[in-house]
Amino acid sequence: MEYIILIVVLAVLLVGGIGSTFLLRSRGGRRVSRGSADWVTGAGAATAPERTQAPGASEGGGTATIPAPPAPVVPAQPEAPAKPTIEKPPPSAGRMIRLRARLARSQSGFGSALLSLLSRDRLDDDTWDEIEEVLITADVGVGPARQIVQDLRTKVKVEGTRTPDEVRQMLRAELLAQVETPASREVRTQRHEGHPAIVMMVGVNGTGKTTTCGKLARSLVGDGQTVLLGAADTFRAAAADQLQTWGDRVGAQTVRSDKEGADSASVAFEAVSRGIEAEVDVVLIDTAGRLHTKTDLMDELGKVKRVIEKKASVDEVLLVLDATTGQNGLRQARVFAEVVDVSGIVLTKLDGTAKGGIVIAVQQELGVPVKLVGLGEGPDDLAPFDPETFIDAIIG
Repeated sequence: MEYIILIVVLAVLLVGGIGSTFLLRSRGGRRVSRGSADWVTGAGAATAPERTQAPGASEGGGTATIPAPPAPVVPAQPEAPAKPTIEKPPPSAGRMIRLRARLARSQSGFGSALLSLLSRDRLDDDTWDEIEEVLITADVGVGPARQIVQDLRTKVKVEGTRTPDEVRQMLRAELLAQVETPASREVRTQRHEGHPAIVMMVGVNGTGKTTTCGKLARSLVGDGQTVLLGAADTFRAAAADQLQTWGDRVGAQTVRSDKEGADSASVAFEAVSRGIEAEVDVVLIDTAGRLHTKTDLMDELGKVKRVIEKKASVDEVLLVLDATTGQNGLRQARVFAEVVDVSGIVLTKLDGTAKGGIVIAVQQELGVPVKLVGLGEGPDDLAPFDPETFIDAIIG
């Protein structure tokens, strides 16, 4: 019995020792096996996140992961300013016809009053005085008004009875005769003798020279010509910016000075020089507005023209007049014409409260034609002046 108990004890001890050895080997084998797998797949310490015990943590406690330092912040690069969209303006042909209705609305009072008076059964001296008064009120001027009345009285005596249509045709013919001029209304903007056409804009402050310059550039670009703008109005702070905005819209370069109050003649000369180098078709020079009563300012305008002519001839000097100023505009025109040999008139704001007679008055006063008219505030409301369209709009 004792032998049997001893054999059982020995058997239990023997089996326990063998099991422990087997378990240790099995665990060690799994560790080796995992390490081998890491080497084969390329994983392991190089790819596993390194866990570092946080300072002060106990051996038996959990571990904390120390985060990697944040990546440096790269400042955002400023965005380049967007290039302005280049517009394609409509051609100048037919503009005044398209704007005829707008012109007729502002001039209908003048024409309808004349037609009403001329349609009376009996035209006595008082009626003719009223007709002359209407003409003078419409800024035709005293001299031209008397001439128109005299011509109309002669026609009435010769033709006798008059139907409404005959009255209208008679008035139309007389006004057209007063508006017509032998001088050409074409704005000379064609290259010649190897250099661009040079056009100067002159006038007093507030008449719309810079705007007219920008609108003319649009019109020329719409006709397929290349244009360079010269911002020689260096006295008004916003003039150069305004002109450059007009140029950017149609892809025309603007030559300007960054110095306020710079010599305007120098800017004009530089603009012409660059226009010749770039072989553009037209160089438009915007000059500073000046009071016609200031002799020194007017002399400076003459200097600008003389400096330009050292480089190229000036083809056009366009005097910009506000059509709403009436007879005051004529006084301005006289002085400018003496200083810079005005070759054409631009009448702005003709669609507002202006009276159409200013066209007749300014042409007879200066002996130069109205070449362009501004018939609105839109960018394409500058139109070549057409006498027949203008008269038809006046009398309806």
